[in-house]
Amino acid sequence: MTPSILWFRQDLRLADNPSLHAALESGPVLPVYVLDDAAAEEWAPGGAQRWWLHHSLAALAADLAARGAPLLLLRGDAATLLPHLAGTIGAGSVHAGRMYEPWARRRDEAVHHALAETGRKLTLHSATLLHEPHRLRTGQGKPYSVFTPFSRAVFALGEPAPPLPVPDRIASVASPLDPLALEGLDLLPRPPIPEWWSEFPDHWQPGEAGAARRLARLTPELLAAYPARRDIPGEDATSALSPHLRFGEVSPRQVWHAAREAGAAGEHTFLKEVLWRDFSYHLLWHRPEMPQTALQSKFGEFPWRPDSRLLAAWQQGRTGYPIVDAGMRQLWRTGWMHNRVRMVAASLLVKHLLQPWQHGEAWFWDTLVDGDLASNAASWQWVAGCGADAAPYFRVFNPVLQGEKFDPEGSYVRRWVPELAGVPGRFIHKPWEAPRPPAGYPAPIVEHGRGRERALAAYAALRDEG
Repeated sequence: MTPSILWFRQDLRLADNPSLHAALESGPVLPVYVLDDAAAEEWAPGGAQRWWLHHSLAALAADLAARGAPLLLLRGDAATLLPHLAGTIGAGSVHAGRMYEPWARRRDEAVHHALAETGRKLTLHSATLLHEPHRLRTGQGKPYSVFTPFSRAVFALGEPAPPLPVPDRIASVASPLDPLALEGLDLLPRPPIPEWWSEFPDHWQPGEAGAARRLARLTPELLAAYPARRDIPGEDATSALSPHLRFGEVSPRQVWHAAREAGAAGEHTFLKEVLWRDFSYHLLWHRPEMPQTALQSKFGEFPWRPDSRLLAAWQQGRTGYPIVDAGMRQLWRTGWMHNRVRMVAASLLVKHLLQPWQHGEAWFWDTLVDGDLASNAASWQWVAGCGADAAPYFRVFNPVLQGEKFDPEGSYVRRWVPELAGVPGRFIHKPWEAPRPPAGYPAPIVEHGRGRERALAAYAALRDEG
């Protein structure tokens, strides 16, 4: 029996882990996690993700130890550490879940070559998506660029394979290296940085057990109501599985089959949201420039007006639009924001305020516990109108009407913007019209009509030039 290295990355789980099963087929394993911030460069985990990762690794280490396989934590260059470790224990291969980010693909290439020099190999497994991006093509043999035909094609492929079970025991190899304590990864902010994540534990349980609890929420009742209730931020009507999917504490196959087993009418709508994540990675695989560059080249000439004052007001939830400010404050305090509100907040930034979408993308990357490079970039480009499957340039959300439609009683706003708690319901989304406007709450940062006209003029000029 030949030992192997099990390299955990974005698959921090034991259930439905193809890398784990493949590694065990050849012999005992050495589970390893390598924090390689230098390789990731600007896409190293943001602050909220680092909080999650710290606790997720703690949970994974406990789960592995309970099955007889301690987790080795390392920090540094994976292309140097892993080949050295493989040589020390006599491992024939390194097994890992495939990653799709451009920086990760470059790192995998470096690890592959370094291992090959000593006769060893890197074996990558499909662990984080339903379908590999390079295998899906249109009828013309091209990558998909529009979500609807992509989702239809995936549904037509039939059901994904059933999830793999958790091994009862994991035969392991003793580490030849001194283990690094979890605190040695330095994932949590240090004083004097304020503990802005102090409320996160009230809302989240990182790790596979927490993911299982969230997965259990996919009941027939939740899915039946999902199409009608998923856009109401004041209700707990979504699965909130996104951070668990981002860190691979649950697999898309587990989510897919759980939704199918629930057998409710709303499952199709829910599964399309799962497929948006696959679609985002499909775009990223074929268009690796997506996180930094507009997929529609004409947007390179868009007349953005970068303004640090406007960006800070948006980040702090001080725009004067209650639905947007509630979302930005929810994000700061919980590391998460309801998806409908994400769209409205993003639209305000890039259209009303004409701030570059990359600035919003960077803020979300740092503050979202579910910060996912592909989904974050694809979604910001969708809102900005410059992506492969973008919203029409003339679609400018009215934050007042969005609030009145999806938070009609104002419960969401009152929860996250306490200075508006006493505003009468008919004024909750336009408090400046109240007989007694709330003290301390700002007026709208830009009047909606003016912001919309300015955005449409900018987009129309760009269209004419294109």
